[in-house]
Parts: sequence; structure tokens; C-alpha cells
Amino acid sequence: MSNNAFEELQWRGLIFDYMEGVPELLAKEKVTVYNGFDPTADSLHVGHTLPLIALARLQRFGHTPIAVAGGGTGMIGDPSGKSSERQLLSREQIEYNVSCIQKQLAHFLDFEVKSNPATLVNNADWLLKLNLVDFLREIGKHFTVNYMLAKDSVKSRLEREEGISFTEFSYMLLQSYDFLHLYDTFGCKLQTGGSDQWGNITAGAELIRRVRGGQAYGMVYHLITKADGTKFGKTESGSIWLDPNKTSPYRFYQFWLNTDDRDVIKYLKYFTFFTREEIEGLEVSLAERPEQREPHRALARAMTQMIHGETALARAEQASQALFGGELENLNAAEIADIFSEVPACEVPRHQLEGEGYPLVDLLVTSGVARSKGEARRNIQEGGIYVNNRRVEDVNRAVNLQDALQGQFVVLRKGRKNYTLVRLLE
Repeated sequence: MSNNAFEELQWRGLIFDYMEGVPELLAKEKVTVYNGFDPTADSLHVGHTLPLIALARLQRFGHTPIAVAGGGTGMIGDPSGKSSERQLLSREQIEYNVSCIQKQLAHFLDFEVKSNPATLVNNADWLLKLNLVDFLREIGKHFTVNYMLAKDSVKSRLEREEGISFTEFSYMLLQSYDFLHLYDTFGCKLQTGGSDQWGNITAGAELIRRVRGGQAYGMVYHLITKADGTKFGKTESGSIWLDPNKTSPYRFYQFWLNTDDRDVIKYLKYFTFFTREEIEGLEVSLAERPEQREPHRALARAMTQMIHGETALARAEQASQALFGGELENLNAAEIADIFSEVPACEVPRHQLEGEGYPLVDLLVTSGVARSKGEARRNIQEGGIYVNNRRVEDVNRAVNLQDALQGQFVVLRKGRKNYTLVRLLE
């Protein structure tokens, strides 16, 4: 680990920009730092983990982190990084989303350490109490329209035909007030966020200077890009969420395991707490033994363990082996459905497997694994057919209810990788 937090973040390639004085501040003082997260959904996604893990890094260097759940700012909607107006959420939806993401925010930070415990707050606690006239008199007067129009988050929207509503135009004032409130209440001097937050963060620091005569700072991180040009945190099946009910630990593990070779070392720096020596060792492995994919497995293990825990990691690894001939019997129904969701599937009435069962030769034809009974027999005789990842040697074998995984599935395999999922219907 580097001598100070700024050097550590810089080595990891996280820092996009910072206000003058930030390196010295983090080197010489133990500061209170905050990062906000608006509740636009009922779960955070993998993109949120970068600033959260950065907060955790700062805490490990002795700084005091505050995670702000944006129950108040979420009522307005941040225009930063958005090409069009956000759909306003109801107060009930925002409150529900906040309750969900607060649990996830708390997962990353240490609230028990005596020297610099983390704090979790909801800006609805102060923003929703504001009186509009008082707010405009006390806060709004410190912002010129010219100053606000010059910010990228506003400027980019004004260049579009639909423009920007006064509601979203005002977002900067609310986030700036957050910084002032946290400065007054917790002595918070530093705000962090993605690079798209630079305008909001610097506006907050300027407000503190004008209203309190104090010095506050901002630092922003790179927005994550992928080497292949696709959006980070998105797959064909949608966003990768931290909530295991929205993205299973298996899918979460697979997301990291499938990281592009060109990105994997960068992501190890961004997202894990591996040391420089450990990452450099994995970089050597990638260069010399790329087929072993050691960095990818290390990244997938570290992230799944961090978000979902050791037990979920073990099950995700077991599930990952299923597509490579691993055991299937210990997997639950949801995991089996998840693992084989993208392979060919067919449905067979359960009663056909009762008693002596369904002749495997017939099932191979019904499921499309073989084009004819003759082909099915030849495949079995040549050792190329598997039921639940176990090779079949008897051409007269039948598939019965004892073969039904969790009473619901039979997994057929031809050769090394050609899977078909048989679902049993009542």
C-alpha cells in the first residue's frame, strides 16, 4: 500500500481530476469525506462499487467516510451524464429504494472501528425540511445563472432540443447544500464522485467558501469504460446488480470472470484490495499463461466474496463448473435454471419419467440432441452422451424421476459443451 491515500488512488488509476490542495490534504490530515448515491433503483449496480470501494480505501488510510443516500436529491433527479429528463419517482418509491440501497452501502464500510467509523445518512432528513423562499434567499443568491449554465451537466442538455427543466437545473443547488450541511454537521471537507459530478462538487466547495469562508475540496474518479466499447456493468440480459435477487451470485461471478483480457488488470486495480505486488504477479500470469485466466478468476472471486460472502462464492464457483462437467446434484433449482438459461431447452411431461422411465434414445430425439434413434444410439455407443454430466454407456438406459434434479430438470450433454435442458411439466 502507498504512503497516503492519494498516491494509492493515483497508482490504481482511479483519479480523473481534483481541486488544488487535495494531495496535500490527504497526506497531512485525517479528513471527513463523502460520496452520494441517489436511489434511482432498488439496488446499486456494479458501477456504484468503484466510488464505494474508494471510500473504503480512504477509510483504511484513516479518513472518515460518509455515504449519503439521496432520498432528497432523488426526488429531483441529477441531469449529470443524462441526455434527457429523468422520469420522476414517487416519494414512496424513493423511500423504498433508499431502504434497499442503505443496506448495500453499509456493506462496504466499517461502522465499528473506534478511530474513524463510517457514517450513513439520508439527505431527505435535511432537504425535505427546506422552505423554498428561505432556500432561495440563503443559498440561491450565491449562484449566478451564468455560473450554472457553464457546467457541463447543464450545457450539454441546453444543446439538445428538449433542453432541461427548472427542476433538474436546480439539482446543483441541492447537492451543493448537501456539502454545506455535511461541512457544518460533520466537518466534511472533501466530496468525491464520478467525473460527471465535477460541476456539482466544485459548486458545493464554492458555496462553502462563500457562506462559511471555509476551504472544501473535490476529487472525481474516472467513469469506467470497456476496451470493446460496450457499457460497463451491462450484459445482454441487463444490468449487473448487487441485489442477489436481481443478479444471482452465479451471474455476478460470471460477469467478472468474463472480463476482457484488456480490462482485467485495470479492474483488479479499481475494484480489489490486492496489493501492487499481487496485481503485478497476476499481470505476469496474464502475459505468460493467458489460457489459465488467473487474473479473471482472482477478480471474480474477490468481487463475489466482497458483495455476496464466502458461501455464495463457493456456490457460484460450483455452479460455474457445471458447464465444464462438474457436479449438478448439490445445486438448487434456481441455480440450475440460471446456469442453463441460455442453452437449448425442451419440456417433457413428468409422468413420462414415472415407473421404468423414458428411454434415453427417445429423449435424445425428442429434445433435439439427436436427429434419429440410430444417431442417438451411435452417440451413446461412442461415449458422447451424458445425463446430468455423467457419461452413459448403456444404449438401453432410461431416464426416470430419480434422474430429475430438484425434481424439475434433466441435463443432457453431447460431447464436451453441447447442453440441453429438459424441464419436467406437471
